[in-house]
Amino acid sequence: MNKEKLLERITVNPEIFNGKPIIRGRRLAVEHILGMMAAGDDTKSILEGYPWLEPEDIQACLLYAHNQSH
Repeated sequence: MNKEKLLERITVNPEIFNGKPIIRGRRLAVEHILGMMAAGDDTKSILEGYPWLEPEDIQACLLYAHNQSH
């Protein structure tokens, strides 16, 4: 999946989490997934905890964070 398609998975809605970036319009913030990864959780465990997530959602979170750091 190309970068543009991945980033389409990240949305911002001012009415959800005060406009923080979220995954596919759901009430799961990008920062939450990044925090889990920083704490040592791997993709498999995150996907098990959130069965509606797809591996591309996690890739999208990482790409979003990378883009924000520049």
